[in-house]
Amino acid sequence: MNASPAGLRGWLSARLQSLCAPETTSGREDEGLPALLHLLSELGASVVEQPVAAGRTNVLALWGRPRVLFSTHLDTVPPYLPPRLEGDTLWGRGACDAKGQAVAQLAAIQSLLAQGHQGFAWLGVVGEETDSAGAAAALGLAGRLQDVKALINGEPTELKLGTGQRGVQHVCLRCSGRAAHSGSPQLGHNATWPLLDWLQRLREQERPVDPLLGPELWNLGLLQAGEALNSVPAKAEAQLMARVVPGSTLLDEVRRLAPPEGSVELRLDEPADVYPQIPGFPFAPMPFGSDAPALRALAPDRTVVLAGPGSIAVAHTLEEHITLSDLEAGVDLNRRLALHFLGD
Repeated sequence: MNASPAGLRGWLSARLQSLCAPETTSGREDEGLPALLHLLSELGASVVEQPVAAGRTNVLALWGRPRVLFSTHLDTVPPYLPPRLEGDTLWGRGACDAKGQAVAQLAAIQSLLAQGHQGFAWLGVVGEETDSAGAAAALGLAGRLQDVKALINGEPTELKLGTGQRGVQHVCLRCSGRAAHSGSPQLGHNATWPLLDWLQRLREQERPVDPLLGPELWNLGLLQAGEALNSVPAKAEAQLMARVVPGSTLLDEVRRLAPPEGSVELRLDEPADVYPQIPGFPFAPMPFGSDAPALRALAPDRTVVLAGPGSIAVAHTLEEHITLSDLEAGVDLNRRLALHFLGD
């Protein structure tokens, strides 16, 4: 890698475009393996491939006996957007979420190695955007990472350290009724109306704000009722995805506000996770989830950092992009974090 500013920028641009060229939406991550393995070979890594499922492989790269572990995810969300460079900005799927993270981390490792530092690993996992199967499988690699002091997990945080991430609850609200012909609705009981009233009561409840993790909130993602236009619905269902803070009472409130014909099913309940703050590094709450809570188990004392270049505001959108200057700043951030954990 050319160490000059222009040389670094050109290297970052070329490598990121090569990683973004293949479509690696969740389930087909191995489409990007050739480009990734070529890059890791170029950097002199010892590579371990960990099959997770058909067409899905975790990749662990090692430089010596690792003391600092970098990680990010290999999958992207649909639709595929081919990379294109316009001036200082690289557009395309994965530009910041999260192939840009991989390139910034690997460039930082290369720079540290060139300065004589030793003991790094880089982990790319599959499935972060869907089932987190890669993170679960990656825990089987712990035997190779026994000297790791910290995990640096790459996500687009605008170069700030995430203070943690809110917990996740998937809550299903159901109301039952009685079907009838739409011409005689008084003979039935429309399950939709009590469900809508239930949701409105829940909307009126003030949600708490955690000083480290930010506001608790919930989203009405799916709303379903009825089977035919000319029938009174006998059942109605709402599915909520909540981002909850420690001490949350949301689930209790959902149950307390339920109508007589209502029932509640908790389908997912993941606790909030708080990450350490490091002097000299700006930090902020992050509005998204990641594999960091699972992958931090790869650090024997569970030390984890969530940080990287780019913005979550453009991730998962048709305008996903990252600037090369931001990518360079991400390389510097990852270098400084690694040096902190190496005690340098």
